[in-house]
Amino acid sequence: MKSGFAVVVGRPSSGKSTLVNALCGHKISIVSSVPQTTRRAVRGIVNREEGQIVFLDTPGFHISEKEFNRNLNEMVSAALKEEPDTVLYTVDLTREPGNEEAALAALLAQSGISPVIAFNKADLSDKETESAVAKYRQFLSRFWSEISGTPVSALKKQGLEELFVLLFAGLEEGFPLYPEDYYTDQTPEFRIAEIIREKAMNRLSDELPHSIYVEVADLECPSDNDLWIRAFICVERESQKGMVIGKNGEKLGAIRKAAKRELKSVFPQNITLDLRVKVNRNWRKNSYQIKSVLDLN
Repeated sequence: MKSGFAVVVGRPSSGKSTLVNALCGHKISIVSSVPQTTRRAVRGIVNREEGQIVFLDTPGFHISEKEFNRNLNEMVSAALKEEPDTVLYTVDLTREPGNEEAALAALLAQSGISPVIAFNKADLSDKETESAVAKYRQFLSRFWSEISGTPVSALKKQGLEELFVLLFAGLEEGFPLYPEDYYTDQTPEFRIAEIIREKAMNRLSDELPHSIYVEVADLECPSDNDLWIRAFICVERESQKGMVIGKNGEKLGAIRKAAKRELKSVFPQNITLDLRVKVNRNWRKNSYQIKSVLDLN
């Protein structure tokens, strides 16, 4: 038996979270078409005949001077400093490698890490995929003399077995780190907040998804069969409040309905979800609030 931690890194929208969900066989990280969806390091646990891998999904690595994005990048750096057993580096074959990719690869190389590379979004023709993989291998050869990687499609769940072979090859023998029936170590409050945030992000436009976070204010079980939740979608400005609520409360109602549907698949109880919207003015410019949202306090 082998066991170990695998930190998952990549640029925003490279498909990290979709890949982690596919590898784990469960929804561990929320997924959205909006870049920078992942805001915290999220653990997903895989138990196989070969052993156990604990995946740590990190925020997308993004070159930016904004304090919020700098904090996200620092989470990636901090995860690498914990000396993981292996690193799963996800690249997007549909995008050209550039300065951001070079900065992330340099960070890994400087840490002395030789990652397993998932050449993701290999949904192209065989010829196009082969060409894109060759281009990335050449680009990354400036950082590593030997590159361990394989094409995958996280969306179509293709190439995952080949990826597991490479990942387990880099792990040492050891006992499982978690009980075999665990697939995540997320708290109920975190899972609830992330599910609500995902449903909100997928129904909001432009920059608004980046302006929200979800706060679970109360979580009660009045009986064994009932779970009562009160949560707030928090925005930065009063004008954004109406955008989340929508005409006659229709948008907020749709978010609540979609969130409740998924929460029912996670929790065995009957769900009562009291969902509201409140303003936390300019929270992304408040260092303390940023650290609270990212769970860095």
